[in-house]
Amino acid sequence: MNEEVEKKEVVTAVDQDDTTVEAKTAPKARIKKKAKRSVPLGQAHIQATFNNTLISFSDPHGNVIAASSAGACGFRGSKKGTAYAAQIATDKAAEIAKTQFGLTKVDVFIKGVGLGRDAAIRALSNHEFIIESIADVTGVPHGGVRPKRERRA
Repeated sequence: MNEEVEKKEVVTAVDQDDTTVEAKTAPKARIKKKAKRSVPLGQAHIQATFNNTLISFSDPHGNVIAASSAGACGFRGSKKGTAYAAQIATDKAAEIAKTQFGLTKVDVFIKGVGLGRDAAIRALSNHEFIIESIADVTGVPHGGVRPKRERRA
């Protein structure tokens, strides 16, 4: 996003024959090359529902660097909720995080009750990530919402 634009003026010259000659030059843009970002320590967020499994890798601040899901890997319908689909999705996201960002250590956060919970963690360890911690952040019901008022007849 750091773009420096240098604009050159349009030069107009008049010849002896009273004809105008214009020399137009386009603005020159200098774009700095983006430095390769290194994230050795990060977080792996796994959301395992009955219908799909979502995996995302982020830096310690929570900015997502790589993500995948069973649906993005080509699984459709009830196959998206399987353990195998979660393993394939984790493989795809882990490969991107490891090669492009150099991720080696992860804190794992698991949400949901689907079949992909354990399979995703096993796939992480197969990619030789050092798993620092595993936390279950599944939401817990706490009494629900306020009930509707009584009907008046």
